[in-house]
Amino acid sequence: MPSQSKEASMITAKTMLSTAASLAASIVVVRTIINDVLPNSLRHHILNSFHNLLGRHFSSQLTIIIKEYNGFFPSEIYQATETYLSTKISPNTRRLYASKMEGEKTLEITMHQGEEIIDTFQGVHFKWKCICHQTQHEIPTPSNYHYRGSIMSSEERTFVVSFHQKHKSMVLESYFPHILSQAKAIKNKGKAIKLHAVRHDRVHRPRSDMWSAVNLDHPATFETVAMEQNLKQELMADLERFVRRKEYYKKVGKAWKRGYLLYGPPGTGKSSLIAAMANFLKFDVYDLELTAIHSNSELRKLLVSTANRSILVVEDIDCSIELENRKEVSEIVPRIVHSSWHGGFNQEKITLSGLLNFIDGLWSSCGDERIIIFTTNHKDRLDHALLRPGRMDMHIYMGYCSPCGFKSLLSNYHSVENHRLCEVIERLIQEIEVTPAEVAEELMKSDIVDVALECLIKFLEKKMIEPTESKDKVTKFESDQGEEAIEIEKDEE
Repeated sequence: MPSQSKEASMITAKTMLSTAASLAASIVVVRTIINDVLPNSLRHHILNSFHNLLGRHFSSQLTIIIKEYNGFFPSEIYQATETYLSTKISPNTRRLYASKMEGEKTLEITMHQGEEIIDTFQGVHFKWKCICHQTQHEIPTPSNYHYRGSIMSSEERTFVVSFHQKHKSMVLESYFPHILSQAKAIKNKGKAIKLHAVRHDRVHRPRSDMWSAVNLDHPATFETVAMEQNLKQELMADLERFVRRKEYYKKVGKAWKRGYLLYGPPGTGKSSLIAAMANFLKFDVYDLELTAIHSNSELRKLLVSTANRSILVVEDIDCSIELENRKEVSEIVPRIVHSSWHGGFNQEKITLSGLLNFIDGLWSSCGDERIIIFTTNHKDRLDHALLRPGRMDMHIYMGYCSPCGFKSLLSNYHSVENHRLCEVIERLIQEIEVTPAEVAEELMKSDIVDVALECLIKFLEKKMIEPTESKDKVTKFESDQGEEAIEIEKDEE
């Protein structure tokens, strides 16, 4: 029996060796055929498929892909990952993207496509890779368009992270939240506020490039804005309350947004107040010129491509949206501002209803912590549909310069809290209508405070006389017209 068992073992061993040799020979033959006979493209495809098959069944690694966009919207986790990984660059990294806006102190470093970064969190290693690839699609055109649609190329970017599959729960519950919180802290630390404007060539650009940006270096703050102190405090308290009430807005079922209407004569500081609000909150500003938008659908794409924690500004709203005469106050009849012949077909402009749908419709929930500001010189020209709470929640009148506003300007331009000429100037300001911009212009005429204030007094006294002179001219003109009419009647008789 022992000899038979030993003989059977030897036969089994010989069989295994023979099978292994045959398999090795077959692999060599197949490899030779793949390398020498098949074209390169087909060879790479077969090898990649083979590796993917082995990896899927035998690898313990799990891979998560993070795309730059989720439908219309920028992916928050993608943007956070890009910011987070910029602090994890290793000496072994060969290629990086570097950019710097004028006025910024540091370079912005991001991963180049194809590069890998190893990150460690709670003792677990994560391998990150940046992947970019070009996609092409035809731009749709109306049926009456005279030319065929052009091909638009766009770049799709993704981050890929690989790790052992046993850490899946930790990644989703701890690692990704850690990335989001760290990215937010990095952005808030020394963040340069951006001013975004709509690109004129946006039609042929990917979604990420529909806005162009520059640094907003406007020095305005709530301390320097010339407005009543109690109004400043009220506005600052309203902004602070808004940014800390995320859970409250979610609880009551409202979109996390806030609308402000700034109205008043030109030169009363509406733009400076917007800059002060941006500096106060550290929010980027998106300047939306409605007359340059081609349609409601284009407006929607532009608005959803704005970032969270931002201020959307529509200046001179009364000049951008018009309405037909309405029979009933409650009936909204939007009118297209104007149409243009563009590229062979009639192209419509944005309508009031399209704007209202974003401000207060379903699209208003697409994004968090957003502020919408309208400015106008003529509040009475605006439709009531724009002014109701939920669209414009707070109406702020930016009026003519007051004694309090003058004191703020004097402190800003000359670092003086009080002066012997202040009493005279404050009395004049109370008697005439003068804008903060006019007062500031006079204060800037000299670095010597006495000279500047004397120039301001002369300006105010001259401005006080002008209305009387204008009234006298009108009266004289009407009198002359009346005498001329009498003479004509006499001639006819």
